[in-house]
Amino acid sequence: MSYHDRNPFSIIPGCSQLMFRQCKQIQTASGQTFAPLLSWNSNHTDDLHRRFLLRLSGLSMARVLSLFRPQPVLALVSRYKPASCQMSMDSRARDVFTAAVEAVQPDAVVRQSVERKDDSVLISGRKFTLKHNLHLVGFGKAVLGMAAEVERMMGDHLVDGVISVPHGIQQTLRQHGKSHLLPKENSKIQVMEGAKHNLPDEDALRAAEQIKQLAKGLTEKDLLLVLISGGGSALLPAPLPPILLQEKLDVTRRLAAAGATIQELNTVRRALSVLKGGGLAKYAHPAQVVALILSDVIGDPLDLIASGPTVTSEVWPEEILSILERYKLLSCIPASVKDVLQKQSRKEKAEEWDASGHVLNVVIGSNSTALERARLRARDLGFHPVVLSPGVCGDVRAVSRLYGLLTRFACSPEEPPAEVAAEVLRLGPDVGVQSWDLCRTMQELGERRAGGSGTTCLLAGGEPTVELTGKGRGGRNQELALRLGLEWRGLALPPNGPVFLSGGTDGQDGPTEAAGAITDAGLCAEAQAQGLDIHQFLTNNDSYTFFSRLSSGKRLLVPGLTCTNVMDVHVLLFPSASNINKG
Repeated sequence: MSYHDRNPFSIIPGCSQLMFRQCKQIQTASGQTFAPLLSWNSNHTDDLHRRFLLRLSGLSMARVLSLFRPQPVLALVSRYKPASCQMSMDSRARDVFTAAVEAVQPDAVVRQSVERKDDSVLISGRKFTLKHNLHLVGFGKAVLGMAAEVERMMGDHLVDGVISVPHGIQQTLRQHGKSHLLPKENSKIQVMEGAKHNLPDEDALRAAEQIKQLAKGLTEKDLLLVLISGGGSALLPAPLPPILLQEKLDVTRRLAAAGATIQELNTVRRALSVLKGGGLAKYAHPAQVVALILSDVIGDPLDLIASGPTVTSEVWPEEILSILERYKLLSCIPASVKDVLQKQSRKEKAEEWDASGHVLNVVIGSNSTALERARLRARDLGFHPVVLSPGVCGDVRAVSRLYGLLTRFACSPEEPPAEVAAEVLRLGPDVGVQSWDLCRTMQELGERRAGGSGTTCLLAGGEPTVELTGKGRGGRNQELALRLGLEWRGLALPPNGPVFLSGGTDGQDGPTEAAGAITDAGLCAEAQAQGLDIHQFLTNNDSYTFFSRLSSGKRLLVPGLTCTNVMDVHVLLFPSASNINKG
């Protein structure tokens, strides 16, 4: 069950009914009763979210804040006693991040999701017969390890395979002592490297063609196992003629630079591709297709992960034109792209075949998987863990503002002003966090604040964006850490003050060797003492250079090769309110 589908107050024993009664009593200024939190197991819609925010403006702020004040029944809940730990706050934040990455290692997620039973395999409750009929294709940063595990489990029935992986990854794995993530010697799996610097190239194009040819030769007796992970879009380029690879790359590069979301980027890629948007599954028909997916997209939408090569879809050219117009790129797209969009009144990849029963898509690992392991590790380290959401997105400036406000809410020695909770809720749509998740989180943070002891570990994940205004080196995680350091000016230093870590689970944040960075309230003073102008580095999108120069790079997060990718993990450590303003 996702974080969005559960009663936000049910995680605190005895509070569910109490808080639901409170929600029922909320009234708007006009006297209308409003119960935004009543149907947690139903399918929440954008319309519900919009109505919640519209009516919020009419609420008494004192009434809103009353939701987050500790109630008598909460005092009966035994508070978690943190274990003594000699590690620094910085080290423990890094430890939590490491645990999150370990949870989504490619071989581990395959073992947990695939069960071999004699001459059959059980996947997501479905049984498939193995009769030397297994074929394998894959594309993404983590598929080497996934393929190696599949070969260990079912190699005796494997006929052939082709996987498209990042340039240089095999040598890198060997150098890092991770040869167990490589296919065995004399493997039937052909490994093709490409997409240098995570960009589609001619090598990736050749790999995509090999994958297409393998799929085209299958029959109804065959089983095609498709391995998909983060980076899969760049490793499976197959532009629709007459579009050239470089032309398609130019379009997506311009969109990314303009601040387009990963969902928008994948929508455009899918519309301009032969294999994406269900194209690969169509070529494999009538074979049985099973896709094992390590998701790197918020919400795990099957049609957007690696642009959905095994998910039948339809694309409206008007939707693509709308995205291009939104980012003011309509006038500069190549003529070939315009030609393709103009010729297609509607692109329906499902119209010529029926995928029902022939295609099974299974998400075997995601950001939620990583956050759950991080939660357990935070608890082991003596923290009280609270998971905000695995779907944080939007501009890093809005995300840093949200985290700054939640810090005030969690760490204020007194009841925070009503405006803090109101602004948190107003920021929700901008950062992709639903109102019920924000309400649940503020309820827990309020209870912890009232308790007055122990450190809270707030966890979140997702993939924010950065609008490029300069030509520096950096990435969203490092820039987010830098901006939050500005938000925290004037607060106490660790261990009495908050700590924040933002890291990409793939180990790479932008075109740098770092996965992210760690910050606290001392960042501004430290930078000023060393003659570094934070605002100048932010204007140039040069966060990596900033953190590299600051104190010899001690705040950088450099985990090295992680072999996986489920977007980013954010770790915020909030000491008790009684300590936050000391120092």
